[in-house]
Amino acid sequence: MITYVALLHSIVLGGGKRVVMADLRAMAEDLGYRNCRTLVSTGNLVFETGRSSIGDLEQRLETAFEKQFGKHVDIIARTGADWLKLAAGNPFPLGEGSEVGVRVMRQPLDESILNLLERHRGEEKISIVDGDLWVDFGGKASETRLLSAMTTKKLGIGTIRNANTVAGLAEMIG
Repeated sequence: MITYVALLHSIVLGGGKRVVMADLRAMAEDLGYRNCRTLVSTGNLVFETGRSSIGDLEQRLETAFEKQFGKHVDIIARTGADWLKLAAGNPFPLGEGSEVGVRVMRQPLDESILNLLERHRGEEKISIVDGDLWVDFGGKASETRLLSAMTTKKLGIGTIRNANTVAGLAEMIG
């Protein structure tokens, strides 16, 4: 069995409804995944299954999610080993965990995207590590202009997690 991490882009279903993590775990268990567990209530799933391609896992999870919850949500998956590498690769380890984030990407970003982001950047520090975009916001992420440039339309499919969540998932993996 291999450990995987799956990140939901959003748990908001509309109309004030959100995905309950127990329901997300149950959905994964219905797919045959084992040892399904979640971290905080923001769509972070850790589970075990036989070896599978990341693309197949993402597609299975997205299809099951839409069937179960009636809405499409992009889901990004990584092997546990790749997640541990991502966590260890934080280029801003001295930053406040809630103020450092990574946009975990389905397709790796090219370093050239930094030029696009530079126009929107204030005091934030940015770096691409193994195709994922790390940002030290140096304050509340919600108060930065940089977020307007970090959209799916501009960067591709991905989702942001703060360094505390990244570390918490790494601890769950072991």
